[in-house]
Amino acid sequence: MAIFIDENTPILIQGFTGRIGTFHAQEMIDYGSNVVGGVTPGKGGNDHLGRPVFNTVKGAVEETGATASIVFVPPPFAADAIMEAADSGIKYCVCITDGIPAQDMIRVKRYMRRYKKANRMILTGPNCAGTISPGKAMLGIMPGHIYDQGRVGIVGRSGTLGYEAAEQLKNLGIGVSTSVGIGGDPINGSSHRDILEHFEKDPDTDAVLMIGEIGGPQEAEAGRWAKENMSKPVVAYIAGLSAPKGRRMGHAGAIVSGEGESAAEKVEILRNCGVEIAETPSAMGDAVKKIIK
Repeated sequence: MAIFIDENTPILIQGFTGRIGTFHAQEMIDYGSNVVGGVTPGKGGNDHLGRPVFNTVKGAVEETGATASIVFVPPPFAADAIMEAADSGIKYCVCITDGIPAQDMIRVKRYMRRYKKANRMILTGPNCAGTISPGKAMLGIMPGHIYDQGRVGIVGRSGTLGYEAAEQLKNLGIGVSTSVGIGGDPINGSSHRDILEHFEKDPDTDAVLMIGEIGGPQEAEAGRWAKENMSKPVVAYIAGLSAPKGRRMGHAGAIVSGEGESAAEKVEILRNCGVEIAETPSAMGDAVKKIIK
């Protein structure tokens, strides 16, 4: 079992025929993901990469039965693409697009609340690497070959740190159940806590590696939730111990603006919640090995 996607999940590519969408769609197809079609307004009725192209997500869902989508739509139009997916019966959407205005994401979050939680589309991203369930399906832009199939879940804001963690685990003979990128923007579709809830319910995930960074309250909130609700061990690495206060570091959301948002403060909170801490990026794999062996 995996969370969100598996080898049978029918997937749509939004922004299918663009250069970036084409490249990564082919990578996903080659990995074995069940890509059933794509959406590019105005190009419906054509074929692309051997899959049908549709003008709308709703039309694509009706024809293909797709339940998941991935958004490669340029920033000015990406919010509309996400909301279109939410209205069309998509259950899980990954938004890769970087540079979506924060105001647009606020609009997306408000829009999705019109649906009851049980019927609401799950969104991860924007500005993320996507989701992969190794050996089953890839819905993202990660290098699939570095992920071995196993029983450790990964959730992180940084795509490249997620890759580093997967490579370290692979070298230690430890596999991944699902790796989820939640994105580095200050307003994202799902938080660390949201993903921890799914991993806690997954019978094939035994432990979770949470990769965070400076800025925002999400890691601390996830730690407090895990302390009260998680039966599985959690390891965390928090990037940015040397980041100066008030300066943005890489991601749009990686800026310390309030109490509890620095890396040192987050590490202290997580330790107090019983979370095992990896002190450096190179120690992530060993920290996971320590709690599962």
